[in-house]
Parts: sequence; C-alpha cells; structure tokens
Amino acid sequence: MINQAKQLPITESIVYFVISIFVNALGNALTVSLNLGSALWTASSVNVTQFTGIPLDVMLFAFGVAVVIINTLIIHKIEWHRILGNLIFMVPFSYLIGLITQLLLSFGINELPLTVRIILDLVGICFISMGISIYQRVNLILHPCDDLMQIIRFRFFKGNATIAQLLTFAPPIVIVILCWIEQQHVYAINIGTIFALIFQGTLVGVFDKSVFPTLKHQHLHNASGDMKSLNLSGHTQVRN
Repeated sequence: MINQAKQLPITESIVYFVISIFVNALGNALTVSLNLGSALWTASSVNVTQFTGIPLDVMLFAFGVAVVIINTLIIHKIEWHRILGNLIFMVPFSYLIGLITQLLLSFGINELPLTVRIILDLVGICFISMGISIYQRVNLILHPCDDLMQIIRFRFFKGNATIAQLLTFAPPIVIVILCWIEQQHVYAINIGTIFALIFQGTLVGVFDKSVFPTLKHQHLHNASGDMKSLNLSGHTQVRN
C-alpha cells in the first residue's frame, strides 16, 4: 500500500534541502580529506584523468552532463527545469565540499591514527547517504547521479534503494575496470569506495525511515507514474 500525502510548503522544503546539502558536503569532505577512497563516480573520473590527462574538474563535469543525458533518455522527455537543476547543483556543491575539505585539513585530520581515520571515512559515507536520502525526498534539485538513482529506484524497482544504487554504480565500475586494463593500475579506490559500493544504497533506504521519518518523497510523477509523494513509514511498497 502506498500512502498519498500533500506536498511540503516551499519554505519547509528549502530547510530540509539546506540541511541535506551540508550533511552530504561534510560526508564528501571527510572522504576527500582522509584520502581513504573516493566515491565511485569520483574514482572513475580520477582514473580517466590519469589515463587521458584531462583535468579532473572537467571530467567530473563531463560525467555529470553524460548522466543528465542518460536521465533524459530514461524518462523519455526533455525537462529543462530538471536539467538546469542538475547543472546548478554540481557547481556550488563542489565548491562547498572544497571549503569544508580545506577546513578539515587545517585541523590536521590526516594526522589522526589510522583506525580513527578509517572510522571517520565510514562515517563520511554514512553522511553522504543521509544527505542523499533527505534531498531525494525533498526532490527540489538533485545531483545528476542521485537523480539517476532516484529515477531507477521508483520507475523500475518500487523504491528499492539498494538495487537502484548498485545499478547506478555500474557505469563507473565499468570505467574503472577499463582504465585498469589499459593502465594496469587503479586510482582513488580504497576502503571508503568499497564500503560505499556495498552499503550506500541500503543506508539511503535506512535513513529514509530513520532521519526525518515524516518527510515523504515529493514530486515523483516524473520517475514513477502519477505519484506525487510517498510515505515511507508504515507498510508501503518502498524497500531498502
């Protein structure tokens, strides 16, 4: 059973969105500053950069644009507000991650014992998953990769975040493998990357139910039929 619910007021949506951005940016900054494995899309970009010499920021933007095109093909229509939102999300979000990363490095986070750094890196992945969970439910604007996961999740798998995230990770995994075949070396892959591969989708589903549990998925009509919002509490078709 899927419970219908009214849409959030715009002010409330913005508050949730801002919270999610800072949580996600902090998580990404932790993983970047600790250098214990980048997220899979970032790792694939790093490997392509090493192989081609194209600057990393250019590759990250190019991958984002490529995913925007994939999203458009999946939903079978061009939605300019969605595309613009994807592109707007990428630039300031990356800048915020950079600022927090520099702040963490200034505090000497890399001088902590290895065990503590590993724990913090895994906490960073959890923060990333929590941020994704919140702003996917708000669904104002999304990073293209998170938008892809959202589309796959509700269009094909009845809200199953674990399967959707694994499928979203398939392209960067293939890219990393191809680069490894050509270079005989893999870059930016470490414990954080493996943890994200195995657990990130499941964590998104868990946080859907445990962090702001009354917050429902908004504006899902483009990804899953005519549904405007879903309540993930109680007995629904949404699964981890």
